[in-house]
Amino acid sequence: MIATDTSSQPKAVRLPFRYVAGSILGLWAVYFLLITARGQLMGMELDADLLWRRGAVCLVGIALTFVMWIILRLFDNAKTWLKIVVALIIALPAAVMIAQVNQTLFAAVEDKMYKKFADERGVSLRRDEAGNLLVEIPQPRDWRVTEDEEAATEGGEDQPPVYTFTLEKAKEGYARWLPLVDAALSRYYLLLTWAALYLAMLAGALARAAERRGERFRTAAKAAELRSLRYQVNPHFLFNTLNSLSSLVMTGKSERAEEMIQAMSNFYRHSLADDTTADVPLVDEFELQKHYLDIEKLRFPERLKVEFILPRQLESCRVPGMILQPLIENAVKYGVAPVSRPVRITISADEEFDRLVIRVADDGPGVPKGTRHGFGIGLANVKDRIEARFGRDAAIAAGPVEDGYVSELRLPLQRKAEH
Repeated sequence: MIATDTSSQPKAVRLPFRYVAGSILGLWAVYFLLITARGQLMGMELDADLLWRRGAVCLVGIALTFVMWIILRLFDNAKTWLKIVVALIIALPAAVMIAQVNQTLFAAVEDKMYKKFADERGVSLRRDEAGNLLVEIPQPRDWRVTEDEEAATEGGEDQPPVYTFTLEKAKEGYARWLPLVDAALSRYYLLLTWAALYLAMLAGALARAAERRGERFRTAAKAAELRSLRYQVNPHFLFNTLNSLSSLVMTGKSERAEEMIQAMSNFYRHSLADDTTADVPLVDEFELQKHYLDIEKLRFPERLKVEFILPRQLESCRVPGMILQPLIENAVKYGVAPVSRPVRITISADEEFDRLVIRVADDGPGVPKGTRHGFGIGLANVKDRIEARFGRDAAIAAGPVEDGYVSELRLPLQRKAEH
């Protein structure tokens, strides 16, 4: 079973709550002030009855905007187009609810406005059973009407006749919903304005996080360069190599000694030539590890068997330089060195779900008991480097399997260098 280390994965980028709350409260405060100012310009009195209803609508809007934020933040690290689509969708029901609350609260105010209009003009307003708004105009008592006019008036001998006109016909069918649709659209645009502001602030936060990640990567790359030098001139590896070289010379195996010297030369020439802060083609990384394993083969000529599996279409994929070195060193140290039988180390690359998967597997005895599945100096170095380079898009896993031990890297699939 492969154990994945997720203890230090970076957290998702989130916009601070104070920014979110400030944007929501600020938006609805501006809305409240603008609507109030418009009412003043239209001659509406600034009374408490209007203000509390308007304030209640704003409170509902604030609550629903916070609900929008709770949903939107689930997509903070998604693609921009997906965040826009989600905002367009969730803003619609929120706008309809705000518009419905607005109509409900201000229905009584509308009736009061009609009554005030009627009182100022000395007429009466009422609605008939069909919902039509009627205006009734009383006729002076000394007004004499003809028989034809009498049919259009109401009243009796003791009451002055009244003329009745239809001021506003009852809305039917689709027209009944037009006021609600109009109100909902205006709130919809308002909510989309906030969503655009939120996404802009989030983009800024993501950009700042990317800058910090870049700084972490540069710092980690510098540290990785020092660690890389430690791996390149690993005292244990160098001691064993020189000891093996001395034994070959003393036993007269000069040809194999020359091969080891040449292999060491190739390895160090290749490893020291690369910029440790840059990505390299996967084929070059495999080639470097071949040089390293050529040296180890001379130390373990009968035991170490090596297999490289690199599909041609993955040769140009970019990986951090020397990222496989600690994994292969672990395979030699724990898989080959402790045993006397042949052990095969397989280094393979594959593409799975648009990810580059690199595995270093051996059929040796694996990590000794008490060792934390290789998450020591070697794999910790690899984990730190890929985390600094790729963030949450990369992962490392290592652990025993049925026929040995496997270390696995999952990296973003990049076929060209990023500038």
